[in-house]
Amino acid sequence: MKHLTVTLLFFCTLQATAQDTTYQNTGTRMINSNNRLSIRGYAEGNYNQPFVENQRTNGRLEMRRMVLFTGYKFNDHTSFVAEIEVEHGNQIFLEQAFVNHRLNKNINLRAGLVLIPMGIVNEYHEPTTFNGVERPNMDKYIITSTWREMGIGFQGIIPEASLSYQIYAVNGFKSHNGEKGLINESSGFRGGRQKGVGSIMSSPNLSAKVDYFGVRNLKVGLAAYLGQTQSPLYDGVSVNNDSAMMRADSSVIGLNMFGIDARYTYKRLRLRGQAIIGNISNTLSYNAFTGSKLSSRIYGYYAEVAYNVLPIRSKYQLYPFVRIEEYDTQAQDIEASSEDNSKRKEITAGLSWFLHPGAVIKTDYQRFDRLGSVNHQFNLGIGIWF
Repeated sequence: MKHLTVTLLFFCTLQATAQDTTYQNTGTRMINSNNRLSIRGYAEGNYNQPFVENQRTNGRLEMRRMVLFTGYKFNDHTSFVAEIEVEHGNQIFLEQAFVNHRLNKNINLRAGLVLIPMGIVNEYHEPTTFNGVERPNMDKYIITSTWREMGIGFQGIIPEASLSYQIYAVNGFKSHNGEKGLINESSGFRGGRQKGVGSIMSSPNLSAKVDYFGVRNLKVGLAAYLGQTQSPLYDGVSVNNDSAMMRADSSVIGLNMFGIDARYTYKRLRLRGQAIIGNISNTLSYNAFTGSKLSSRIYGYYAEVAYNVLPIRSKYQLYPFVRIEEYDTQAQDIEASSEDNSKRKEITAGLSWFLHPGAVIKTDYQRFDRLGSVNHQFNLGIGIWF
């Protein structure tokens, strides 16, 4: 809890005058566009050079992502948005695909493959929207970005209260594939993302977020995700077969995740941070059934500061930045304390040079403190968003 307290204190020091500072990702931009047919996209090209003590390591270069968005407005009320991604040069994924229907000025119905509103990067992952060549690792291992599932729900804005909101019923993580468990102590829930690919649902999960923008230049979000994982072991099982039902029950775990995030800008200063905590239930039965070593809790947080050192009227922007993050996929081991072995701390410091608001060159240096060892990495990348 001390980590959440530090982050909350960081957020509470930010004070200004109220106004609407709505952030928009690509999907929102397309829905709000006046164009009937829209094409947008983003791309990332990265170079990573790890440094491991007493080892020689090759650098890695790749066009990490090339993403195309297509959107179509049937009329002023109904739109469709899809995000198609080519990752690592040879893998094709569907990141989003949903219909959005405006019921009135405050309420939109949304259904399809939707992003889970948790943290910052999961919804705002275009490369010009975050500092650092790589996305924060706590978003990768705790939030499991890019986290998207099939769902239906409502999204909208209440301008009188300076609030925007999202609430969805979605399928949960898949915790078992019929042969082995998919959730483990090292990568958390990442292996259980179903991504709308032959997804199964044993029981619906709830995902919700409220963002407050009533303080000028500040946006604060509160998010919750409540539910259970999904398992194919329930298929065809008689409710009177106690043995089979106990086996299926052992392949399921509960996850209640809560998050807070904030973004603040003032002239050339940018601050952002987030904190996530997840409570996991039924881990004793799941670990005994699958051989995993799941903890009953996961958490992560980071805080970042960036400052544009170039004059405001310059055609360029140059942001030196520092980000400190900590996350743990075994924050509370139910059998023996493993916090010292599973806690991961990272420091990332670098530069973001914006040639244009839609084009950036990034470089940074990272220090990883993981599993009792310290490694380093140099990164260089380009980011495009149009």
